[in-house]
Amino acid sequence: MKEHDKLAIRLAQILCKFNDGERLSIEELAQEFNVDARTIQRDLNERLSFMPIQKENGKYFLESFALGQLSFKDIQNFASLSGISELYPTLDQHFITDLLSQKINNVLVVKNEGFQKIDHNTFENIAAAILNHNILYFNYKEKKREVNPYKLVNYKGIWYLLADENHKLKHFNFSKIINLNISDKKFQPDENLKELINQGKNIWLEEKIEVILELDKNAKEYFFRKKVLSNYKIIDENEKSYILNAKISYDDEILNLVKQWIPYIKIISPIKLKTKLENILKAYLKK
Repeated sequence: MKEHDKLAIRLAQILCKFNDGERLSIEELAQEFNVDARTIQRDLNERLSFMPIQKENGKYFLESFALGQLSFKDIQNFASLSGISELYPTLDQHFITDLLSQKINNVLVVKNEGFQKIDHNTFENIAAAILNHNILYFNYKEKKREVNPYKLVNYKGIWYLLADENHKLKHFNFSKIINLNISDKKFQPDENLKELINQGKNIWLEEKIEVILELDKNAKEYFFRKKVLSNYKIIDENEKSYILNAKISYDDEILNLVKQWIPYIKIISPIKLKTKLENILKAYLKK
């Protein structure tokens, strides 16, 4: 066996021991692998320096948050929570092991451009406020808001804050929250609102804006195959286009879509939304 093969096997076995929660001394490792103590010290201090290895009472071990602390069940739960469980054909232990291996890493590439970019500091601050039941103050749609925050939810790639404003559960598009201020004042969570949120199915994001769109048939294959727009119905058709009826939660949900698909999609109604898009495009062209 070549020397570098012996080294790789020794390091892998040391990591496996750490992974299992073992606490090991230099002397024990030197004796087990039939090398001198200086070699093991070099292993721990140089070759494995990227790992959070700690020393206590002459024993070396990994910090609790490190390697081996996430089980396959934890990975499955994360996939379910983050909404990616259906991205893969299965998420059993065998598939997860393959997925994390270099062999399969060279086969799979997953790219997704459908998620909203967010400010991580603001996100973490709001999450902390939810846990601690702190009242939030911020500006939203040119109004000052005072809300009791309950949950951060990702719906169709967009993050929302679910919060109680004046004893009514509302959703706020995360990207539109500005001048956030976390108060020291606390609120008592309403059990009825918590139950409503936990019912799921995103009932708190009622789709109430009805939009009529015209889709050029030249774009139909990609548009329908990729399910670019959900909750739509084809209500009419001619030689050149489809007429679609869709329901959305807020203006930008459809405005951003149409801007990406110009000139293949047009807003027919409501006129207010069509005019809003035209003004956005005119302002852009003037720059």
